[in-house]
Amino acid sequence: MRSAATIRRPVGAMSTTPKIEEGWNPAHWMRFIANLRLTLQSSFETVEAELQPLLARILAGLENSLSPEWREGLERIVGDDWVLRARADQLQPQAGPTDWTTWLVMGGRGAGKTRTGAEWVRGMVHGAPWLTAQPAGRVALVAETFADARHVMVEGPAGILAVHDAASRPHWSPSQRRLAWANGAVGYVFSAEDPDSLRGPQFDIAWADELAKWRHVEEAWDMLQFGLRLGLHPREIVTITPRPIPLLKRLAEDPLTALSRSRTGDNAQNLAPAFLNHVLGRYAGTRLGRQEIEGEIVEDRADALWTRDGIEASRVRAAPPLARIVVAVDPPASSSKRADACGIVAAGVDEAGVGYVLADETASELKPPEWAAKAMALYRRLEADALVVETNQGGEMATGVIREVDPAVPVRAVRASRGKYLRAEPVSVLYAQGRVRHVGAFPALEDELCDFGPGGLSGTRSPDRLDALVWALTELMLRERPPRVRGL
Repeated sequence: MRSAATIRRPVGAMSTTPKIEEGWNPAHWMRFIANLRLTLQSSFETVEAELQPLLARILAGLENSLSPEWREGLERIVGDDWVLRARADQLQPQAGPTDWTTWLVMGGRGAGKTRTGAEWVRGMVHGAPWLTAQPAGRVALVAETFADARHVMVEGPAGILAVHDAASRPHWSPSQRRLAWANGAVGYVFSAEDPDSLRGPQFDIAWADELAKWRHVEEAWDMLQFGLRLGLHPREIVTITPRPIPLLKRLAEDPLTALSRSRTGDNAQNLAPAFLNHVLGRYAGTRLGRQEIEGEIVEDRADALWTRDGIEASRVRAAPPLARIVVAVDPPASSSKRADACGIVAAGVDEAGVGYVLADETASELKPPEWAAKAMALYRRLEADALVVETNQGGEMATGVIREVDPAVPVRAVRASRGKYLRAEPVSVLYAQGRVRHVGAFPALEDELCDFGPGGLSGTRSPDRLDALVWALTELMLRERPPRVRGL
């Protein structure tokens, strides 16, 4: 909000609001709040950074200008000014022809989605009359991992603890993954990595964060739906920076979904100017920028070597016994913050010659001993047969770092003599032939595959995950060698 000290007298519209009655439902309240927000915007030159003092001054100093109805409404809202401070896209939608069950909050990075989710949960638990006719008693909080839920949804700067004042803040027990409010409401934190943990519990409301990142998105989402069975009208909010996954597209088209959209720039007042200048300057107008800044669902790139439908059709839950497994490493030239990530991808091939992508553990800002240790840990966990290491970046240093961690590990050094697109093309043909499966979902890797065309990735990024995948599948499927049967 902009700060100011100048206040103009309210216009006469303040006395035209319908009388507030005890029987009002949330839709009545939201219309009242919309009228109030409009009146504040048209009646004051600027809005102060702190709305509560502003509203208190209205109540204290404008007795003769306020109708009893407006005064009553202001007194009920003055203790919770989020409904006046929030942008319109951050407020719960009013019911349409069919009342919504899922509120899909889709926006760019830093657009205020987490604050929207946390404020909605707070209002629902405390029974804000503009949100619900009955307070929510049991809440599900689901993120990609427990760490994500804890550090973003609960403890984050815009999370549930932060949006409560000291008097109403719930007790948070990380060991029990449980929030407890003084009014008896409880919230439970879940990881989408374990969909079965959502079997059994039941809830009034749920908050699902960054759905498109979930590895077991369909299974976790289904289990969450079965648990939403308490209260007058079970509902859920989904806060997400979109990726074109099938579930998200189905939700956006569902008549029981209310959709709110926002862009990174909509929240500019709460973001560092340097961040906005850098991100908007570099990515505005690109495919990645449309997704990550504008909050759009961006479909497959027309000239990409891979398609999302093709990858989706190849997805399996588990791999069969495999004849050979490799871990491929595409090392960065340095470990600085501006350096490329270290691509680390594991894949295997079965006796029939079908490839299986098993893991993507690509990471950024790792020093050589760190990425070598990470690759070795994956090698040991999968009981792999070899490490495939690209030596273009650092030559013998790359393989030497691996051997320092474990001199006995078989290392196959590979060197790129052709461009990335030419190396990737034969691997994409394997996918088109139905000869590659993804064991689970790898969102970041799949984003690179479906955004890789003759000119590389959008926004001049380096396809580190894709490079590692190409090396792994080339080693397994495009070089002739007699297979041997083994088990995972």
